[in-house]
Amino acid sequence: MRAVKTFEEFIGNGAVRKINIDSERAKSLIFEAERKFNSLQETIKKIGISDNNSNDYAEYCYNIIMLLVRANMFEKGYMSSGQGAHEAEVSFTRKLGFNEAQIQFLDQLRYFRNGILYYGKRFDKEYAQKVLEFLGKVYPKLKNLLK
Repeated sequence: MRAVKTFEEFIGNGAVRKINIDSERAKSLIFEAERKFNSLQETIKKIGISDNNSNDYAEYCYNIIMLLVRANMFEKGYMSSGQGAHEAEVSFTRKLGFNEAQIQFLDQLRYFRNGILYYGKRFDKEYAQKVLEFLGKVYPKLKNLLK
């Protein structure tokens, strides 16, 4: 797996720009992440995890994580957009204290999520369980970093 570029490289190439801190936007993203997280927990409790819903759970987990990453970015005065924005957000997790294995896993999840959305890639129950376990580890960490 390739190394994720540094956050500074994304600032340099224009995928990230410095902005005024936007606490209100961060709060909105936090609220949405919490709503999605609670909905995900409820869904898992009601229907469980299977090969049939594994792609959905992988997408949900990625979206929840990225909402909290973006909220952290807005609280620190950064915004990503355009080509490379999602990779830049993954790279930002380094600044949030993620270790390289976590960054690589999240970047792989980003890549696989794109595979689901654009190429119809299928994942199994075991992969969904790994992603849900990862969410369980990073969700509290990301929330605790927020004001």
